[in-house]
Order: sequence, then structure tokens, then C-alpha cells
Amino acid sequence: MGKPTGFKEFNRELPGKQPVQERLKHYNEFVQPYSDEKLNQQAARCMNCGVPFCHHGCPLGNVIPEFNDAVYKQDWKEAYDILSSTNNFPEFTGRICPAPCETACVLGINQPAVAIEEIEKHIIEIAFEKGFVKPRKPNLRSGKKVAVIGSGPAGLATAAQLNYAGHMVTVFERDDAPGGLLRYGIPDFKLEKWVVDRRIKVMEEEGIVFKCMANVGVNVNINDLLREFNAIVLAGGSTVPRDLGIPGRELNGVHFAMDFLKQNNKRVAGLTPALSIPMTIGREEGIESNMLDKEVTATGKNVVVIGGGDTGSDCVGTSNRQGAISVTQFELLPKPPEDRNHTMPWPTFPMVLKTTSSHEEGADRHWAVATKEFIGDENGNLKELKIVTLEWNVDDGKPAGFAEVTGSERNIPCELALLAMGFLHPQKEGLLQQLEIDLDEKGNVKASDKNYQTNLPKIFTAGDMRRGQSLVVWAISEGRECARKVDEFLLNTASILESKDSSLRFQIV
Repeated sequence: MGKPTGFKEFNRELPGKQPVQERLKHYNEFVQPYSDEKLNQQAARCMNCGVPFCHHGCPLGNVIPEFNDAVYKQDWKEAYDILSSTNNFPEFTGRICPAPCETACVLGINQPAVAIEEIEKHIIEIAFEKGFVKPRKPNLRSGKKVAVIGSGPAGLATAAQLNYAGHMVTVFERDDAPGGLLRYGIPDFKLEKWVVDRRIKVMEEEGIVFKCMANVGVNVNINDLLREFNAIVLAGGSTVPRDLGIPGRELNGVHFAMDFLKQNNKRVAGLTPALSIPMTIGREEGIESNMLDKEVTATGKNVVVIGGGDTGSDCVGTSNRQGAISVTQFELLPKPPEDRNHTMPWPTFPMVLKTTSSHEEGADRHWAVATKEFIGDENGNLKELKIVTLEWNVDDGKPAGFAEVTGSERNIPCELALLAMGFLHPQKEGLLQQLEIDLDEKGNVKASDKNYQTNLPKIFTAGDMRRGQSLVVWAISEGRECARKVDEFLLNTASILESKDSSLRFQIV
């Protein structure tokens, strides 16, 4: 490494942020960049550890010590080349990834880990600034056509890799602009949409075609795609949310978190928030999303977010910016420990207490709480929640069942309840039912890790639609690996290239 003693000389430092009262006035990103000196110091902390477990922690297998070394040497072209060799979209992961690489950092055994995620974001932003990011057009076209259904991170990664391999790729997106979860699921204060647009522009210049407002199985006939394309990749994500079927669920004021977030992202983009496709359309059980005909905001309301994950955190930050009277977040599970314990040894990803920037902005957080009833007024509007405290049994440090604490039931004021309890599986009605695609026991599209191929030979799948709700970095990894298998399938079905010169085609790494 460029500075073998750097981890002894410099402490972990994250970039500064705008003060809370300032950033609550807007929806822009508020994390400030490192100074040149700080970036150099943080890269210098990457130690010559011998066996870099960060590779193992990263689903993409990013070559982290090498790009840290290049950053330390201020060789930005080399840093970008190393990073982009394994990661199609470091501008996304550098902003919204929970950084499993950092939890596997060897330095993290007894010191704060290297700030890998922030270094990654700085590399790609410097690369764009210096003009290193250019459209990569394949030298030869294969003559094969691939349809990618869904333009979230898995679909985008699949499209990018297949295009590099020389195939003609068309991406079908049911909403009005590409990006999927990146565009309408993640708030702008975490990922501004010009970042997504910038990448889409590069991909279009590389030859990828995007068709929006194209809902395959609804206003686009899947049989037309089966006839026109040599392979199809299903990358529609896991969009059916977990519901809370308790009394009062039908009241006005009880909504799925992702619909609330999408409406706000539409609003920030200057678009009509209602009368658009809700993120949770197509539920097979429970109550349909009711976001098609009304606007929902947290302004002037007591907001309760039910669910303690990242989506719930995004609801907290959005509600505070909209001017909620109060924001409360409930989690069913007990409060996690602040540090690793024997149930989560290094280098595994630890389930420890996470305090996000949205929590810093103001939220009353409670663990081991269950919601028992939504209580409404005479007009059918939500006014209160009935909740109860839970007592958890713990087996070897892990939650193993609970009981309600006697006498702990109480009502709390609430005019807006947001359900952020995760997602079950992809939407089944429409496309999947029309194709008669096999599903696994969890309701996800069935395809093995070996070839990403469904029960229909020319149809593949990747991302959350295959593996279930997961991380953006896993979606990108899935897309890359799926693209490899689609490429092999297309090459095996016809003799596409006579030449054995591998330099004629971009290799899928």
C-alpha cells in the first residue's frame, strides 16, 4: 500500500453534513465532500492486511485495496478503472449501500473500518468530473436482441453488461422514467435524480434503448416480446409489501411506505404525485394500494412509521421535511446491541443498532412494540393507534418468540401510519401469470444461482424478483451474473462470432 502506517496515523473520519435545521428545508443531498487532504488520509488507512476480507464482504467483489492505493497516489484514472471493472454504478452504491465491505474490513477487528463507501463515491464523482466516464460501445454487434423488463439496479446492470457483450438491448419500464427503486423509491436527499439521469444518458449513448410507460403484461403484449427478442430478462423487483391485517386497516391515513415515498419523489421532480403507478400495485392479498386517487402528506400530522429498516428511515426523513408534528418509528423486534456480540462475529454483517441521518433529524424510536388496531374518527380518518409492548425471549443472543406485556396497551395519536415492514415477493398477476413462470416457496421467480434461467428456456431473471428483497449492491451483482448467463445462452444457440480473438468483444467481468 502507498502508506503502510496510515492506519496508525489517521482515524476514521466521515465527511461533514449540513446542519439538521438547514437540510430539513430541502430534498437535496447534504453530505459534503472530503477535502483533498482528508480523502488522501482516509485512503491511506487501508492497510496491507494480506487477506483483504472486504472482497468477501462486497457482493460485487470490488477490488478495494487496489483502488484505495490509487486514490492515495492520486491516480484517479487507475482508481476509476479498478472500481468500474467490477461495479457498473459506483455512484449509486457510494451513496446508498450499507457497506458490507466495511463490516468485513480487517482493520475493523479492533479499529473503525476504512471509509470504503465514501472513497468509492469520491472516485466516481472525480471520474465524471475529469471526463473518464465515457460511453463504452462494443466493437461488434452479435445480431441478438435482449429485452430487459424493469429498469431498477438489477435491470440496468443486466442491460449494461449485455450491451458491452455486443447484444442489442431494450429496457422496458412501466413508469414514466427509468431507474425503478433508484428513482421513485429512494428519497432525493439520499440520491438526487440527476445522478440517475446522468447514468441513463451514458447507457443510451452506448446503444441501450429505454421504453417507458411500457408495462409488459398490461399495455405491452408479452407474446410480441417472445417473438421479437432472443432472450428476456425479468428484473421487476420485489414489489408486493407485507401488510398489517389488523382492525381499522381500511381507514384513510394508513398507507404503504413505498407509495408515500414515491409520491414525494414525484412531487420533488415537479410531477403530479397522484394518478401514477403506485410502487405496490398488484397485491394478491389484503388491501390494494389506494394511492391512485389521492395525495398523502405528513404535513401537520402525527406520523407513525411501522417498521425499523431503511425504508422506514426514509419515511422519517421525508415526514420531517414535509412538516410533521411528530414522527415515531416502531420496530417489532427488540433493540439491537450497539456493537458486535458472539452471535455476529467478524467478518459477518452485524445486526447492530443503526442510527441514520434521518434519525438524527428527529424521531421517537421504540423497539419491541406491536400495533394492534388502527382507530378512526366518525369520518373514517385515522386518529389513533392501539399499541402494546412486547417481551422477547432470547435464545443464544437471538430473538426467539415474544409475549405481550400485561397492562402495556395504550392509544397514541396518529393521523398518518406508514407500513414499512418489507416486501414479500414480486407481483404475480399480469406478466408472471401470463408466462406461467415457476415460483419458489417464497413466491419469487424460480431460477438457480447457476444459470439464472426460469422454466422457460429463453427467459431469465435477476435481482429482487429472484432472490427476494435485498440490497442495491446485490441487485447489481445479480444483474451482472445474469448477463453472463444470458450471453452464454445466446452464444450457445447460434454461432455469433467466428473469431477467437476475445478483444473483439467486451468481456463480462
